[in-house]
Amino acid sequence: MKRNTLFLLFFIGLFFGCKDANNHADGKLNIVTTTTMITDLVKNIGQDSVRVQGLMGSGVDPHLYKASEGDVSKLTGADVVFYSGLHLEGKLVDVFEKMGRNSNTIALAEVLDKDGLIGSEYFASNFDPHIWFNIEYWKQITNYLAEELGKLDPDNASLYEANAAKYLKKLDMLEDEVRQTIATLPEEKRVLVTAHDAFNYFGKEYGFEVVGLQGLSTATEAGVQDVQNLAQLIIDKQVKSIFVETSVPKRTIEALQQAVKSKDYDVQIGGTLFSDALGNAGTDEGTYIGMFRYNVNTIVGALK
Repeated sequence: MKRNTLFLLFFIGLFFGCKDANNHADGKLNIVTTTTMITDLVKNIGQDSVRVQGLMGSGVDPHLYKASEGDVSKLTGADVVFYSGLHLEGKLVDVFEKMGRNSNTIALAEVLDKDGLIGSEYFASNFDPHIWFNIEYWKQITNYLAEELGKLDPDNASLYEANAAKYLKKLDMLEDEVRQTIATLPEEKRVLVTAHDAFNYFGKEYGFEVVGLQGLSTATEAGVQDVQNLAQLIIDKQVKSIFVETSVPKRTIEALQQAVKSKDYDVQIGGTLFSDALGNAGTDEGTYIGMFRYNVNTIVGALK
């Protein structure tokens, strides 16, 4: 275990052992979140009744994120830490396991029925962690989050429940819009090639064949043979466009594009998708709903 991780665990144990939840002058819960998707969800459900600090920002890869000493004050000052789970935040596992014995650390993906999850050989949990690309799963997580906030802050439980109900209606509208947009893309053109396999839940739900160059985790490296095999698949399937991801270096997809061109087939880079992180705060893509809509429009537009 590295020195900075030991440092974090020591102080987390020290501080969490002697703090009381929701013991603040303004009565607001101090919440720390990991990924931008969870940060956005907590803000939608908690609104003005909570104080939210996200560890990860736009473009940050949760697979590779390491807690810094600067994160200690956020973690030790939190009444609750919400994280995704399923080993998405792989390098934070030691920290969360230590915190779990002394504090409220909640893995939101734990509410999902494991029978419906996609298996994975890359993660210790044996499940693909990119569950936010299934809107129905995100609805379940929304309800779970509202329930957990209500337990931590009973005085505002009805408010969290009401906010969740409003947000669920927005997710219903998003689901309808997504299906209508995808219906305009012929089924034979639904082949989605990206930097890594973040879109398997999306593919399963909407009938796409999904192929990622790096596998499910960006911690794995694509070899020369991986690139050549995928290049041949693109040619065989006559794939028009492939996609960059905001949290993965662009060079991986550019190398794939060049490999395809070396075989006398021209494949375009169809755009940049948001996979493991939302867009910049204050933009439409900086919200879960805006991100999902942007991705679908980009994918469908480039593959037609």
